[in-house]
Amino acid sequence: MAATNAPDSAGTATERAGVKSARRAVELVEAFAAAEDWLTPGDLHASTGMPRSSLHGLLHTLVEVGWLEANPAQTRYRLGVRALICGTAYLDRDPAVPFATRALEEVRAQTGFTAHFARRYGTDIVYLETRESHHSAHLTSRVGRTLPAHATSLGKALLAELTPAEVTELLPESLPAFTTHTVVSREELEKQLVEIREAGWAGEVEEGTVGVRCVAAPIPYRIPATDALSCSMPVDQADDATAKQVAGVLVEAATNLGRKLRAAGIR
Repeated sequence: MAATNAPDSAGTATERAGVKSARRAVELVEAFAAAEDWLTPGDLHASTGMPRSSLHGLLHTLVEVGWLEANPAQTRYRLGVRALICGTAYLDRDPAVPFATRALEEVRAQTGFTAHFARRYGTDIVYLETRESHHSAHLTSRVGRTLPAHATSLGKALLAELTPAEVTELLPESLPAFTTHTVVSREELEKQLVEIREAGWAGEVEEGTVGVRCVAAPIPYRIPATDALSCSMPVDQADDATAKQVAGVLVEAATNLGRKLRAAGIR
């Protein structure tokens, strides 16, 4: 009996080791994605707690397959081109993106401001497409950039699609501040979400970025909505009346976009 069970036990142990290595590799790639500069094995050991022996093996493998690149001395590392290729493939294969791109161009033409298309991913929003204003002061969020949902109009518009119970389950009571204007209390955020549900659009002033005001509207093609459109505006060019006018443009654009996506069978 013992001999019969041995191969299964060995196979399970091998499988667990493989899963553990895969998780560690993913954790490393995400650490590099969050970093703004080269990282050393020491940096990674300190931030992830991975054993140094495992780190060196994983780093070597990730460099070998192109997910990371190293300096000539192999002492510092950063993301490799493979990460960009796979990230671009995600956008290339998302059927909603071409429709959203056309909507962004129309929004930019109507408002004159930078327009964004983003998706909620857990407690963050991820920018999937941007059309920068022709007169932009570089109010651009790079494609692939993530920001906390509670500190952005895009995120608030999408959090408002959830029930109060779902928001409570998703977010902690205390939220991190990114500027002095960021809402840092879930209770206060929930009050804002009630108003957003009634208005049909969300706004924020310098909560995510100093000097920038944003408004956003959810795209109604999924329930609850996962995607939204927004406009970024310099605060000195966007008073309350302007923000409300731009929000009206976004609500109409998001409604039309949702209709087109549903008609195309995109869910």
